[in-house]
Amino acid sequence: MTKKTLNVRVAELESELTTLKQRLPPEPAGWRSIIGAFANDPAFDEAMRLGREYRESQRPKPRAGKRANARPRH
Repeated sequence: MTKKTLNVRVAELESELTTLKQRLPPEPAGWRSIIGAFANDPAFDEAMRLGREYRESQRPKPRAGKRANARPRH
């Protein structure tokens, strides 16, 4: 490939890239753009409740007869 054809090809690719970038939607402003997006959404509240319920089910259960905050004896 000659230097001229390479330069032409690079120019074409740059032009195509510019066109594609113009078609893309603008980037969101990061996590701040979704603050409050789920306010008053019953489905979100239900998802949070189910997630909490699952996490709590994975915690070890205290042994029978032991108090949860009992100190070990030395």
